[in-house]
Amino acid sequence: MFKFIHKQKHKNNKLLYYIKSFVQYYTPKRFCQKRLPQILEQLNGEEKGYIMQRVNYYCKLEHEQSIETKDSVCLRNFKLPKKKKGQYANRTYFFDTYEYTRYFDNVLRINTLFGDITEIPSIPSITKSRPINGENSNSILLNLDKVRHFTFVNDNRKFTNKKDMLIGRAYVRQPHRIRFWEMYFEHPMCDLGQINTNYIHRPEWIVKPISIDEHLDYKFILCIEGNDVASNLKWVMSSNSLAVMPRPKYETWYMEGTLKPDYHYVCIKDDYSDLEKKLTYYIQHPEEAQRIINQAHEYVAQFRDKKREDLISLMVLDKYFKKTCQYDNH
Repeated sequence: MFKFIHKQKHKNNKLLYYIKSFVQYYTPKRFCQKRLPQILEQLNGEEKGYIMQRVNYYCKLEHEQSIETKDSVCLRNFKLPKKKKGQYANRTYFFDTYEYTRYFDNVLRINTLFGDITEIPSIPSITKSRPINGENSNSILLNLDKVRHFTFVNDNRKFTNKKDMLIGRAYVRQPHRIRFWEMYFEHPMCDLGQINTNYIHRPEWIVKPISIDEHLDYKFILCIEGNDVASNLKWVMSSNSLAVMPRPKYETWYMEGTLKPDYHYVCIKDDYSDLEKKLTYYIQHPEEAQRIINQAHEYVAQFRDKKREDLISLMVLDKYFKKTCQYDNH
């Protein structure tokens, strides 16, 4: 039992998440819909500029366009998908979307793309992730699958007291992750391991997963992107360890595209060739390392205000419905 609790430390409680989500799902929507105008009026505060900046970052639509296609669904018909083995994420994506769509009129339509989305959709769609570069205005971000991705830690270990090494535990099947493991698996400054067994590139890479708490014994934690973003980046940046990664190519509600290299995280080249140089520098300059840690904590802090996050989420959807010409039609 102790071992199970230790492994779950720092993670979101999935049981509580599902209880809350089902309560929200089976509560009549009319109570939320009546409250929406009052909630949106909260924008008239001193944080208006900050909130609008984030709303416009998540929903970049500037010109009106229709989503009246077979791919969009009326909110009246936006229902919980049937449970299928190995597809829990479909339900978490739904619940995280429904948490906010329930505030809006049933006649409005929405297009959703659930999963690790790395392409820009042809029509404005709600997604968890999108490419940072390029014309990505059709990708409207909501905080989806947050029970897995949005977790933070309370780390009471000082950076200077941690091991002078990089820890990396990951699913290794993408070419860029395979390349990193090939370069650094046996490097004396790295403790790397592959935790998936469905794709074995080298048997010696396979290890058992370790807890978040065990990661925090190391000065550096690898946050290399997988199918889209690095799912551990949020809790790493809330710790007293340094996140190590190349410049991100994808972003989520966490706004990875606004992160500054060597300011919020330790930035390494896309070919990983300067990893040892970067690790050595911050081991030898702990004051510089602490500066990045402090700045990372400041960045994380903006996501900890649940009431404000709810307001921003509702405003993102409100803008989505306006820019898809739906308020004028109903």
